[in-house]
Amino acid sequence: QPLISSSKWLQLHGLKRNKLTLSQILSQIGFQHRKDYVTTLGKLVASRYADGLFPQYKRAQDGSVYNLTAKKELILHFVDCLMGAIELYKQRMEWLTSESRQIFGVIQEQCIVIVLDFGTAAPADFDLCRDALSMVLVEQVTQIAKFNLIRAAQDLMKWQQKSTPVSEHTVKSAVTWLWKLDHMTAASHTRSAEALLEAMSDDAVSS
Repeated sequence: QPLISSSKWLQLHGLKRNKLTLSQILSQIGFQHRKDYVTTLGKLVASRYADGLFPQYKRAQDGSVYNLTAKKELILHFVDCLMGAIELYKQRMEWLTSESRQIFGVIQEQCIVIVLDFGTAAPADFDLCRDALSMVLVEQVTQIAKFNLIRAAQDLMKWQQKSTPVSEHTVKSAVTWLWKLDHMTAASHTRSAEALLEAMSDDAVSS
């Protein structure tokens, strides 16, 4: 799936885009039972001709009543469409909460710098962090334009001097660099801040 926000995804695949919201469906399977103000009579006039002719549906949200005129086949068509939408939403949720996305979310920027601050991680946790970082590099960074890695340490460590174009070769190089890092004591807060400032100094990085 493309690395886009959920709001953008909903614009492309949501109920409204596919005319499957409740209001959109009701307008296609019936018509609203109205009570209108008639200026010439100076009073509200209720439409009575549909009373008892059609099944009616009352919306809890605003109390509006719809006369349902659609045949069973059309109703079943919308049932199929909604079931398909539910399945699509489930797939999106499973994708959002799996693999690197459950840790890093969905990367939407085209140029990123990942600042590595391993804190007081034990050797086993250090390896878990590198596993997660390797995963995000392979799954998500491969779909953007440029990236870099900076480690907060006593002596600042950078994979590259500036953000580098993404390619199969550069991603593999970054993963290799990551796994060659030594486990060391935690960097001070000032080192972490320096690493962030260094990341932000890259002109290609927008945020």
